[in-house]
Amino acid sequence: MQGTPRSLRPHIGIFGRRNVGKSSLINALVGQEVAIVSDIPGTTTDPVFKPIELLPFGPVVLIDTAGLDDEGFLGELRKRKSLEILNRCDVALLVWDGKTDFALEREILKLLRERNVLVLGVANKIDETPRLFDPPEDFNIPVFRTSARTGEGIAYLKTTLIEVLRQGIQEKPLIRDLLRPGDLVVLVVPIDLGAPKGRLILPQVQTIREILDTDAVSLVVKERELSEALERLKTPPRLVVTDSQVFHKVAGAVPPSVPITSFSILFARHKGDLKTFVEGVKAVERLKPGDRVLILEACTHHPLPDDIGRVKIPRWLRQYTGVDLHFDVVAGPTVPVPLTEYQLIVHCGGCMINPKEMLFRIHEASRARVPITNYGVLIAYLHGLFPRALEVFPEMAFLREEGEQTLPFFRKIGGRWNL
Repeated sequence: MQGTPRSLRPHIGIFGRRNVGKSSLINALVGQEVAIVSDIPGTTTDPVFKPIELLPFGPVVLIDTAGLDDEGFLGELRKRKSLEILNRCDVALLVWDGKTDFALEREILKLLRERNVLVLGVANKIDETPRLFDPPEDFNIPVFRTSARTGEGIAYLKTTLIEVLRQGIQEKPLIRDLLRPGDLVVLVVPIDLGAPKGRLILPQVQTIREILDTDAVSLVVKERELSEALERLKTPPRLVVTDSQVFHKVAGAVPPSVPITSFSILFARHKGDLKTFVEGVKAVERLKPGDRVLILEACTHHPLPDDIGRVKIPRWLRQYTGVDLHFDVVAGPTVPVPLTEYQLIVHCGGCMINPKEMLFRIHEASRARVPITNYGVLIAYLHGLFPRALEVFPEMAFLREEGEQTLPFFRKIGGRWNL
């Protein structure tokens, strides 16, 4: 892999009207020509992602968006794409110039605040107008006066932006808080058609890296070699992490005293909200014939013959419930509307999106009052691996302490989980 993946970088969105200098501001912050600049309004059409090193902070993604005052049919499409970026921003720079009346900016600021995005105001082009053009007092955001052309004010804006990122971006652990130095973690990694040639997939790479950063030890095996590998160990591993698709095979090979979980469940906790996904899986027991289930994937990929979202999960859900269900699969950055027509949403691990966007998707499901879970949590549930697949997580300690009294749906009766 070359550099830090985009999904692991804080996202900084640049928003404003056409021709207020958004692209020029990006170039000034980075110190090189990474965005196309023109005096013609509307030069930037679709959102442009610029993975860069914002030194001395580190890797970030700057997102150059189309002007939010764009016109015409294509302009409306461009604005819609720009507004989608709001859902994945950790920090936003709201840019204006001396011609701004702040009506549109007020609307954008409202949308950013609804999404809990940190906002910095940028009054750009101060070299072109002598008058102050600060926003109304009720905007209540810090304002930086800059000239992207001359560089005035850029250093102060960059220094503040770096400090905001340092203080405001709190990355949740993937696996490091579950380990101590010297612990052994066995990773079960099937090599299937979906694995890129010569490489592991991103969740596996991230997990290995965090294990190493914790001074722990990782042992990577395929599911067919797992039993033999465990027999060779002098002491049991601290944890076994598996691909969700072979959860049931791994559970049968690993002693009950050894905790197991999946990469997808690790990501449910790392980028989303594990408790929400665990609560959402209860909706499986309420599914009726004809109910609609949304399979929501964060990225687009070529479907495989035995694709997990399009083939395996629908098959396992129909087998478990014993009823005919209708499945829709939506892949990519757009969340379909309305969500209210679905009785359950099953999200992928989300390895290709950042936590901000994952939390937005969870929020949209909650607002529509539709239960949401994720691949790993659902697969563990359908294969009877609750609460074993969750016991290793500190926030799931109540499963061990209170068990059935706290979550009665974990109690298995007649081969099914009882609600």
